[in-house]
Amino acid sequence: MAITATAQFEASVFREVMGHYPTGVVVVTGRDRDGDVLAMVVGTFNSVSLDPPLVSFMPMKTSRTFAKMLECDSLCINILGGEQEDVVLTIAQRWENKLDGIEWFASPSGNPVLADSVAWIDSTIYNTVEAGDHWIVLCAVTDLAVTNPVSPLIFFQGGYGSFVTTSLMARMDHEILPAIHAAHGARSRIEELANAIGCEVTVFTAVSCDEMATVLSATSPGVAREGGLALRVPMVPPIGDSYVFARSSDEQKRWIGRLRGASDEVKAVHLERLDFVREHGYLIAFLPPQTADAYAEMRDAAERYGRGRLTPAQERSIRESIGRSPVDYRVQHVEDSSTYDVGSLVLPVRDPGGGYSLTLRLAQLPPQASGATIRGWLRQAREVVAALENNREVQP
Repeated sequence: MAITATAQFEASVFREVMGHYPTGVVVVTGRDRDGDVLAMVVGTFNSVSLDPPLVSFMPMKTSRTFAKMLECDSLCINILGGEQEDVVLTIAQRWENKLDGIEWFASPSGNPVLADSVAWIDSTIYNTVEAGDHWIVLCAVTDLAVTNPVSPLIFFQGGYGSFVTTSLMARMDHEILPAIHAAHGARSRIEELANAIGCEVTVFTAVSCDEMATVLSATSPGVAREGGLALRVPMVPPIGDSYVFARSSDEQKRWIGRLRGASDEVKAVHLERLDFVREHGYLIAFLPPQTADAYAEMRDAAERYGRGRLTPAQERSIRESIGRSPVDYRVQHVEDSSTYDVGSLVLPVRDPGGGYSLTLRLAQLPPQASGATIRGWLRQAREVVAALENNREVQP
């Protein structure tokens, strides 16, 4: 049946409206008759039928890769995880050798399964249906498995994002409770530190590799509580370096990769900070001159993040806001006789298992502090870190 073109709207309106419905992102892979690897990014994948087991995806008619896939004996559909946006962009931007440098293993049918994919589905083409400028490709499922049960990557409002719950209360389970107990066990020490220096002292815990949460905060008289970060903050550089430094190189790359569009120079600064905290056990950031509130945009972004139920477009905006922070994060060694305006001091707290899920952060510090004074702050902060670590050791 022919479809008569009677629509009275622009194509851009169609794309915008359809863009408000999320679609999962997959990479379809296969091998041609010569054994060469094929790969194609698709944002129109669906489950179709249980009996018989059928799935579908919809490539553009102009896709040269799909034209080759029509001759493949089988195809593998990779459901991507929320941290695999870089994989999508790499494959989508290449004309050939699309999986060069991308880790994968063979499915039972011999097709590539991308490392860290949520799941893979081996299939054969069952039927193709013409649908305007696309094909509807029905595939019969021959084998499938979940290999990495994490949040999937989705395409929504013109960009990629991850489908995750953003409710902190939904995550307040047994995994985060030891951190809360440890922090509150050292409450008096934390309050004494805030009062002794005249600042804000906060204990954060890593809820996941994506997010940190405040478990305890104390401020001295005269220091505004509203000047601190929100209860929940996303791990986007510079946030999270006190946790990521002890993680795998792959996790560190993913963390840096969240700074979309950042220059190599900016990325190098954050990588250098990982080396510095690994060697020295603390991090320091400095306020830029003549800036009324250098943390204002970051604080606003964290507050927006904390409200939850974010669209991918909102998440991207928040990450960009955090990445634009004017605070000076370059590694610098302070001199005792010089003075500095310190934005924050951050110290990782070691877990009983050797990890670093807790972070002690000092902020809203007195201005124009000498290097000798800053070293004194660090000595006091390290005593609180020791108390937190001792409290974690005795947790049941």
